[in-house]
Amino acid sequence: MTRAITPMKVLQSALLAWAVSTSVAQANGLEALEQFMRQAKTGRAQFTQVVTSPPKDGRTGRSKTSSGVFEFERPGRFRFSYQKPFAQTLVADGQTLWMHDEDLNQVTARKQAQVLGATPAAILTAGGDLKGLQADFVLQAEPEVEGLQWLRASPKSKEGQIQSVRAAFRLTDKGPSLAQMEVLDSFGQRSVLTFTGYETNPVWANDHFQFKPPAGADVVRP
Repeated sequence: MTRAITPMKVLQSALLAWAVSTSVAQANGLEALEQFMRQAKTGRAQFTQVVTSPPKDGRTGRSKTSSGVFEFERPGRFRFSYQKPFAQTLVADGQTLWMHDEDLNQVTARKQAQVLGATPAAILTAGGDLKGLQADFVLQAEPEVEGLQWLRASPKSKEGQIQSVRAAFRLTDKGPSLAQMEVLDSFGQRSVLTFTGYETNPVWANDHFQFKPPAGADVVRP
């Protein structure tokens, strides 16, 4: 026998929905990152990256634009597939960071733990909660801008190549969506990645983040 939906149940459902929407609307950048880490075990988005060199001799820095697809799986696995203007691939499999330049047919392999500690990729693919990131970064929320929740991550180590990272999330009824990331390196070069078409928790094959150097490729292990 089907139970009727009572007015009380309708009211309870409405109050629950209101409470969820209110908590999402009030989340700041740090809370959005924490929700993102907790809810998004995997993700995929298209990206456009604009890299601008620092001003020199009073002249505005030059900019270069590239685009492709970013995919990740927690903890520590990701793939940046650059499609324009040149085909390049960066793959982190949890142990090794592979960089493949298709035009040169050259592959560079580095131990992931040595190069990804205090980097933007660590922020996007870290497992666990904020405590793990706080070992490498000073994290602080920044003011909302045009509906995006921003945070700043400053590496604690002064010996790396990154000065600061800013990340922005768009709050939705499905949780925080990755929107933008700004990276300033120690040479004054600024890189802005804008993410579109973000998908939460796509399902990957077991070998999706494995990389096998193409036949004939020159493999370099610094």
